[in-house]
Amino acid sequence: MTPRLLFRCPAAYRRRLGLLLLFLLGWLGGPAYALQGLTGVHDPSTIVKEGNKYWVFATGQGIYSMYSTDLVTWTPAPRAVFVNNAYPGWINTKVPGFQGNFWAPECIYQNGRYYLYYSCSTFGSKVSAIGVATNVTLDPTSPNYQWVDQGEVVSSNTNSSANAIDPAIFRDTNNDLWLTYGSFFGGLRLAQLNPSTGKLLSTQDYSVASGDVEAACLYRRGSYYYLFINRGACCQGVNSTYRIQVGRSTSVTGPFLDQSGLDLNAGGGTPLLSGSGRFAGPGHPGIYEEGGASYFSHHYYDTYDNGAPKLGLATLSWNAANWPVVSRDWVTGGRYEIKNQLSNLIWDAWGCTGVAGQAVAQGTPAGLTCQRWDVAALGDGLYKITSAQGGLAVSVAGCSPSGGALLQLAAYAQQACQQFYIDRANDGTLVLASANGNRVVEVPNASQTPGQQLGLWDYNGCSCQHWSLTPTTVTAARSGAGALAATLYPVPAPSTGFTVGLAAAGPATQVDVYDVRGRLVHRQTGAAGVRLLTVRTALRPGIYQVQLRQGAATLTQKLAVQ
Repeated sequence: MTPRLLFRCPAAYRRRLGLLLLFLLGWLGGPAYALQGLTGVHDPSTIVKEGNKYWVFATGQGIYSMYSTDLVTWTPAPRAVFVNNAYPGWINTKVPGFQGNFWAPECIYQNGRYYLYYSCSTFGSKVSAIGVATNVTLDPTSPNYQWVDQGEVVSSNTNSSANAIDPAIFRDTNNDLWLTYGSFFGGLRLAQLNPSTGKLLSTQDYSVASGDVEAACLYRRGSYYYLFINRGACCQGVNSTYRIQVGRSTSVTGPFLDQSGLDLNAGGGTPLLSGSGRFAGPGHPGIYEEGGASYFSHHYYDTYDNGAPKLGLATLSWNAANWPVVSRDWVTGGRYEIKNQLSNLIWDAWGCTGVAGQAVAQGTPAGLTCQRWDVAALGDGLYKITSAQGGLAVSVAGCSPSGGALLQLAAYAQQACQQFYIDRANDGTLVLASANGNRVVEVPNASQTPGQQLGLWDYNGCSCQHWSLTPTTVTAARSGAGALAATLYPVPAPSTGFTVGLAAAGPATQVDVYDVRGRLVHRQTGAAGVRLLTVRTALRPGIYQVQLRQGAATLTQKLAVQ
């Protein structure tokens, strides 16, 4: 599979001498929420994919990296990019005192090779440099794996107007290549690169943001260029005030204005992601797009784990005015069937009485109320799940965080064992992790037998730990002629389309899709007698209204597209 160039918004943490040891990437301990594996990371690069592995590079001695095969569980690479601190000798001629702790790397694929940009500096100094190394593969086990340093891209000294740290790369639709870099020492700069060499095309650069800013990245959507930046203080653990803002321009070189029209060079910036709950000081965002989903990667300081820096993956969408929206909530609140990807059986309050203590098991789909679940977002990717049969909450028996603990119904008491983080895997399925211990919901022993009670276990990627949520049937009255019932799924839908499941065969079904301004953006008609209709269209992320019509009968339902 040929890797694609993606977009990344690095947000370097710098300038906090005395806190360095807290955040070096030798740190890998502590619990992970809700992603799995060793997720300790600072300044994550854009996710880049080679074969079946997703890679992230990050700040650390010799340049740290880690990989995943499903965007859920992460594993450290077996070695640093520059092994045993054998980094290029030219660096110390530009940055005296540098000792191998590289900041905020960025990796892109072009010209048949991976280009790894890195920055070198010392705390509180503008004496800095950005370099680049190349490799034909990211797989350390390949006989062709070898990082070859290509030298300096740009450097700075005490007299420079900007600080040469925190590189990020943007490729425009005409194949122009751009570098953003800098910090609050002189603000953020934009310079064009030679796509053949990955080095500067000329000495001309553009000031794109100033003030208490850290590094930025560019991303294009339609006729706008979006500049993501960080403001605030990083590297103070739970006290970090890092926050991500955005501005946009119709020109790649700016000026970039926020929603109020204020230039980012004059302190502007539309808020995008700030500290909330356990997620303090979010920074260093990147955008990875695959399968109709936009993953917004970033680091945060976990307030539940003494401020340890960790990797977070949120979802990126766009509002009606074409401004980005970031949320850690992958699922929209509503009533669903929850299906296991191995057994194809669904969650079932076994016994269908809905009383406290009743087992949450897997059952054969039968349209029963006890197989319907109300999923409510609590914020920051956390959910409570209650049975439509009686309204009791899905809970871990005895509030145990242990492997093998079983799920049952109980009155909701706002306990962590009654709350679940939901993450999206690369194949579009969902992984549910208990907020009490972070073990995931699975069908024990990969059973495919109805009645098997669900439980918790360490994540291992088994399809028995992956789920899909399908909205339950929604009915709407139709002009005195009964009701039209149908389901739209998946939720949220990818930009390539969605499926309409009709409760019963009937006349030809007309499907009309309207945007938030009420404009018809797609019309499709399914043949008479068809109960399953695939709607294929290209929709931008956002909220749409879908109207189904069979003769005089209609059904109108909202649809979220990501």
